[in-house]
Amino acid sequence: MSEKNWNIKQIKRIIGQIEVLTGLHIGASPERMEIGGLDNPIIRNPANGEPYIPGSSLKGKMRSLMEWHLGKLGPDGEVHTCNQEDCPICRVFGKPASDEAGAGPTRLIVRDCMLSEPARERFLDGKELTEVKHENSINRITAMANPRPLERVVPGVTFDLDLVYRVIDTGDGGAMDLQNFGKVVLKALSLLQADFLGGCGSRGCGKVRLVDLKDETGSPISLES
Repeated sequence: MSEKNWNIKQIKRIIGQIEVLTGLHIGASPERMEIGGLDNPIIRNPANGEPYIPGSSLKGKMRSLMEWHLGKLGPDGEVHTCNQEDCPICRVFGKPASDEAGAGPTRLIVRDCMLSEPARERFLDGKELTEVKHENSINRITAMANPRPLERVVPGVTFDLDLVYRVIDTGDGGAMDLQNFGKVVLKALSLLQADFLGGCGSRGCGKVRLVDLKDETGSPISLES
């Protein structure tokens, strides 16, 4: 591969809020589960106990949706990665550091989504931001119920959204990255609203709405339906 300069041409941002419309469950790792606690707790900020949306969860969901949308999902179901320089998935969402440079450095940075100020005030006032939803799976032969408590963030809670997108000039003045901002990043956010975030989406969890989206200049951003 010939040597190439990667020059950052522009930094774009998407700032706004994620509003929970149906109970949101992004699970904590098994190491975070407490004795006598729930089997399926949500992830929380270990410093203050506040619910939050990890940037990795949001970015992974956006990537997955675009892999499906662009027909990049392989037969093994693994995360798509390739060495094509113009691959929109690898350019925008990145690839393992051990791989060849190919598409170059990751363009999209997704920050952790912390509670918005109004939601944090509710949390500090002792108001419940989560619920425990009790589900049952029924044995088809014995009719015995198998209860499954699931912790969820309740509808109406909002989280701050902050995405950073690097437009890199690889000899085209950053034209391809600017094109991918609309065709990949904004499209992924649009698909997210039609799909779900977190777990148990097929059972009603994780419907979200993106509100008050603005770019780095403060201008409003609209998503295609």
